[in-house]
Amino acid sequence: MKISIERAALLKAVAQAQSVVERRNTIPILANVLIEAEANTVSFRATDLDIEVVDKAPAQVERAGATTVSAVMLHEIVRKLPDGALVNLTDDPASGRLAVMAGRSSFNLATLPKEDFPVMASSEYSANFTAPAGVLRRLFDKSKFAISTEETRYYLNGVYMHVAQGEDGPVLRCVATDGHRLARIDAPLPEGAAGMPGVIVPRKTVGELRKLLDDDQAQIAVSVSETKVRFATPAITLTSKVIDGTFPDYTRVIPTGNTRRLEVDAAEFARAVDRVATVSSERSRAVKLSLDEDRLVLSVNAPDAGAAEEELAVAYGDERLEIGFNAKYLLEIASQVDRENAVFLFNSSGDPTLMREGNDTSAVYVVMPMRV
Repeated sequence: MKISIERAALLKAVAQAQSVVERRNTIPILANVLIEAEANTVSFRATDLDIEVVDKAPAQVERAGATTVSAVMLHEIVRKLPDGALVNLTDDPASGRLAVMAGRSSFNLATLPKEDFPVMASSEYSANFTAPAGVLRRLFDKSKFAISTEETRYYLNGVYMHVAQGEDGPVLRCVATDGHRLARIDAPLPEGAAGMPGVIVPRKTVGELRKLLDDDQAQIAVSVSETKVRFATPAITLTSKVIDGTFPDYTRVIPTGNTRRLEVDAAEFARAVDRVATVSSERSRAVKLSLDEDRLVLSVNAPDAGAAEEELAVAYGDERLEIGFNAKYLLEIASQVDRENAVFLFNSSGDPTLMREGNDTSAVYVVMPMRV
């Protein structure tokens, strides 16, 4: 194999591949990226056995072939090369080395046989559809903060992507929860997605997928089966196993009868919560909200550290209410608001609280209160 490739194209492809590779590997081949060159394209494939990413880049291929080399090492080398450099990769199967040359720099890297590289088994996908990158980005960005990190409840360690019935008909919905807070985000149902099985997309996959979604103009081809999900652009294909488990019935925890309505400037509210939470104890991080007619008082009382209080002018016309929340949860939920105002709907100090942006019901958040 002998190829020449622009540094920028090589760096982009290798960066995406190496981020999938697990840093601590017991199987040496999994630390490598599989480089395959043919015609005028070179592809870089990396896997951790749960996720596989294949990244294609244009290159001048003098001699077709394939080899595997340390993903992290290749990425570090390419990252440190000067901008605009033309990189030559030459594989010597006899010595088991890959020569990387650019300008006056040359490196010889150890390779492993391409035959040892595990390729994810292809599967039949029961649903195939195309969605704009911006739509998928919103679905996953707004829900991923609520993904659980508890390994024991593994079925909550991802985002549940499924078809659901919205207010105006079927929608593509993403839900994540950790038992303390929940995010439910809807988007118009793309053509061809109606028969899609509901799948739990793992946290790591959500992180890797985010890198495919920066270009608003891009169309992402999504394929879903009971066991796998695949997201593809013309250059990158990300295939992942899904979490084998049943996502709980989240509709039961979304309150429908909350009538006490608070409307507040989301950015102002987030800044105020952040300020008063400075004195809260690390363990509880509790902030008390005291609501009265058109005023909200945020207060923290930490016996060992001190106390803090801040008043905000808000729109609230119901009876007095005192309710406590974890400051971190409030900040995360408030930071999801794109428009100016966040609307909180309360019931009592012991019941879950609903938050949405204005009257928009396509993004709904639930947060559990805590005793203060």
